[in-house]
Amino acid sequence: MFGDLLGDMQEKQNAIKEKLAEITVEAEAGDGAIKILANANKEILNISINKEAVSLEDTEELEDLLLVAINRVIELAVEKEKSETQNLIKDMLPPGLGGLDNLFG
Repeated sequence: MFGDLLGDMQEKQNAIKEKLAEITVEAEAGDGAIKILANANKEILNISINKEAVSLEDTEELEDLLLVAINRVIELAVEKEKSETQNLIKDMLPPGLGGLDNLFG
């Protein structure tokens, strides 16, 4: 009985991870000088630098913009992850448990 439940739980965790990998978020810094693309698994997929908007010689500015953009995209990814995980938990609850899904979010 519990083996089936745990196996089903692992299967659902794998499914949510696959779904999160398909959801992308993008953030920028410096009015588009730096753009970061990530997925809801918090994996960075792409970093784009607009050479016309930022000096590549000014490493301190470039580093600051990268930090801002990366932190923003991670925050967006966490929000998406939380939302999708809450939906999964709601789907996993047996019918009739009503408001118990609010315990998780």
